[in-house]
Amino acid sequence: MLMRIQRFIFLISLSFSWLAASMPASLAATFELPPEGEDVIGEMRFVVANESDTLLDIARQHGLGYNEITRANPGIDPWLPREGTLVILPTRFVLPKAPRRGLVLNIPQMRLFYFIEPKNGQPGKVITHPMGIGREYLGTPYGRTSITTKRKDPTWYPPESIRKSRAEEGTTLPAFVPPGPSNPLGKFAMNLGMPGYLIHGTNKPWGIGRRVSHGCIRLYPEDIESLFLQVPVGTPVEIVHQPHVTGWHQGQLYLQTFPPLSEHEQTLDERTAMMQAVLEKVGEDESIDWNRAMTVLQKKSGIATPILDGAPDHAVIAPIDTN
Repeated sequence: MLMRIQRFIFLISLSFSWLAASMPASLAATFELPPEGEDVIGEMRFVVANESDTLLDIARQHGLGYNEITRANPGIDPWLPREGTLVILPTRFVLPKAPRRGLVLNIPQMRLFYFIEPKNGQPGKVITHPMGIGREYLGTPYGRTSITTKRKDPTWYPPESIRKSRAEEGTTLPAFVPPGPSNPLGKFAMNLGMPGYLIHGTNKPWGIGRRVSHGCIRLYPEDIESLFLQVPVGTPVEIVHQPHVTGWHQGQLYLQTFPPLSEHEQTLDERTAMMQAVLEKVGEDESIDWNRAMTVLQKKSGIATPILDGAPDHAVIAPIDTN
């Protein structure tokens, strides 16, 4: 299916690739909140790589994390994609199953969603950013909490567990790290009601979209700055583990899958969990192409794919907005 998508893209790349490449990441991050019954935001896009590009550069320019762009483009060297290579941007997102309020963090999706309620006649918005998450067995706790405090130019006080871990690696951490380029919290941090856990920036942006932290949530510097200015103290936060997300968009049912965290206790096997997520969204009148759904599950490419019987393969590719 991916090869068919790439061939489809190639036919229009000469006329549209310059438009896709010029679209700033901010346009991909903010969307109008879908109406009740609709669960998908964004559109699939693409760029043509330049000689100096890496997939990490392209990912950051378009509001994606490392895993998102590499899984959507298997076989492309992340460091040397080669000039002229078509790079798929998986910038269509299925919203997690959670109340649309405050912050929702889907850990397997490695993505944060901020829901802004309608106000003063303006429609509601949803802002989404990729995130870096905790390393294996150092994950963020799941559940409901809130933003308790916000700090600009934070000082980092390494927890004893981190200092001990670094010491075993031969590195001695100081008692505290003041604001500046060496501070791993970056320029902005927001504390959660879960003691010791934060949403913060980073001085190592290439870690966004990977398992790199000791449990905190990391965002690109430009993303945490934007979010910091918008999110008030007291904002509710829900952290979920949903490796299979399904949702409706303009009459099509989409499935988006991600590798579950290995240490997360699974009550169902992957196939059953995916089927359950799909069946929760369909009625008696809908017929599912289960072969396609199983392929989506197997690949775990993160590409939101239509799975109703008869859905065209190219439905995941939308025309580039030229406005």
